[in-house]
Amino acid sequence: MGYEIYLKKGEEKRVIAGHSWVYANEVKKIEGKDKNGALATVYSDGGKYIGKGYINHSSKILVRIFIRNNETDDKNFYYCKIKCANDYRLRLGYSNCYRAVFAEADGLPALIVDKYGDYLAVQCLSLGIDQRKQIITECLAEIFKPKGIYERSDVAVRKKEGLEEIKQVLYGEVPDYCQIEENGIKMLVDIKNGQKTGYFLDQKENRFAARRYCNGEVLDCFCNSGGFSLNAATAADKVFACDISASALKNVNDNAKLNSFKNIQTIQGDVFEVLRNFKKEKKLFDTVILDPPAFCKTANEVKDAYRGYKDINVTAMKIVKSGGFLITCSCSHYMTNTLFEKMLIEAAKESGRQVRCAEVKTQAPDHPAQLAADETHYLKFYVLHII
Repeated sequence: MGYEIYLKKGEEKRVIAGHSWVYANEVKKIEGKDKNGALATVYSDGGKYIGKGYINHSSKILVRIFIRNNETDDKNFYYCKIKCANDYRLRLGYSNCYRAVFAEADGLPALIVDKYGDYLAVQCLSLGIDQRKQIITECLAEIFKPKGIYERSDVAVRKKEGLEEIKQVLYGEVPDYCQIEENGIKMLVDIKNGQKTGYFLDQKENRFAARRYCNGEVLDCFCNSGGFSLNAATAADKVFACDISASALKNVNDNAKLNSFKNIQTIQGDVFEVLRNFKKEKKLFDTVILDPPAFCKTANEVKDAYRGYKDINVTAMKIVKSGGFLITCSCSHYMTNTLFEKMLIEAAKESGRQVRCAEVKTQAPDHPAQLAADETHYLKFYVLHII
């Protein structure tokens, strides 16, 4: 007899609404026995069937529900779920580079699959998904027919699942860099060592939207491999791409060369210091872009993150020319839209500038947000007009 999980009274409401996670402290009792990572059945306090998911006694998230009917987690199940997720992207017109599977939002909690041209990058973020890696790889190979599949499960969240961080080839061969095309621009993506799975696909449509606000001189902060920088370079006279990572800036220069852009200059340094130095020098830009990594990955870090976001936004507002734009982002779901807007209002007041909002966007549609799961709605993209 496999595991049967019975929730405390009232704890089933969030899960029935569509959220996948069942926390250990929400459980009234566990009956049956099986291996850790096995498929467990979840019931309400009154014995009503809710769904099935993988159990992990080592994690605060005891079960991640992904089956709501009588299906089982065989190869056909994974094939159909992955194909359905990909068909959604194909319907939207994605072809060369996109997120093919977005975990909970696609009904496959803890599984991320990104497509980079002829190659796939995969993250397995839970024990149950990690144990089914071979079946998942077989399905991906059959559906996408890629030249190679690379696992980028080198993320700290795996430790909470009792798993080690790992990077490895799962299928075929994978080069150090693969070429993609985004918004008509060629990009070299470092699948093996780049940020996340190699590139920030969730900003691709926002990077295109940024072009209309870029002219004259543009400063792109936390530029990573140059996604915003290259898009800005299609419209601006000069783009300064700033990042603390030398390897990221090499990637920017390689991508600029690949597209024959000669109007991009890289700056290596800590963005906080670089912004302050430009302020001291009274250097002004027509547009400043802030796309930092997540400043908070837990709820306990929000207070410090708020100060960090406010710091860079205040300084950035001060170095934008009158009539110019500040494009500012946050990729932490703990920094909610309401909190982010509050921070921007305070930053504008402190900067002494008159600021109005020109445009607000979120993550690209290949990263759909599950309404019942706040965690899947995380990206904020604001375009501010500095008067």
